[in-house]
Amino acid sequence: MISIIEFLHSYGNQLLLKLWQHIYISGFSLILGILFAVPLGIWLSKHRKFANPLISLASVMQTIPAMALLAMMVPLFGIGVKPAIIALFIYSLLPILRNTYLGIINLDPNVVDAAKGMGMNAFESIRLVELPLAAPVIMSGIRLSATYVIAWTTLASYIGAGGLGDFIFNGLNMYRSDLILGGSIPVILLALIVDFILGKLEDKLTPRVEG
Repeated sequence: MISIIEFLHSYGNQLLLKLWQHIYISGFSLILGILFAVPLGIWLSKHRKFANPLISLASVMQTIPAMALLAMMVPLFGIGVKPAIIALFIYSLLPILRNTYLGIINLDPNVVDAAKGMGMNAFESIRLVELPLAAPVIMSGIRLSATYVIAWTTLASYIGAGGLGDFIFNGLNMYRSDLILGGSIPVILLALIVDFILGKLEDKLTPRVEG
């Protein structure tokens, strides 16, 4: 097993490339998930008869093994980054969708009524009152989804999308523990750093009770 310095000397440029690919794939998938799931969760909170079927559908999609879903994307979208992003986007939906819906429907009804009493329309109430109050719950879902997506992005290597999974699977194929660790450790660190940043953002969005 080679040392860290030797590994970085031999694979430093590749490591930076694979790290960037991993961040791009997981980040793009997560952003798509947020842009889709948050508005849908808001809509479901106002049309609750559709909530159980759609959230259940998202739950079913997340129970599909990651490798199976990635494999299903290949006949439809080929190999590479595109099918990986689509599959990871699907995996990102459930925690964000569920938490957005629950965060809004569990708000104090008196607060929402007060917003209406102040003359706010439905859009203003959502933007100025409901979303800010539900933000900590929504952020909790985003944090969970981010952890899932960063971890599952390693599997995207199997369909030619690149990322840190290339190191891991090459290491497994060649019985190279240095390559396995060279891919695994950055994935773990990336997940921890992203979770820390999102956790700080969640803290800032959590209302403080003074006095």
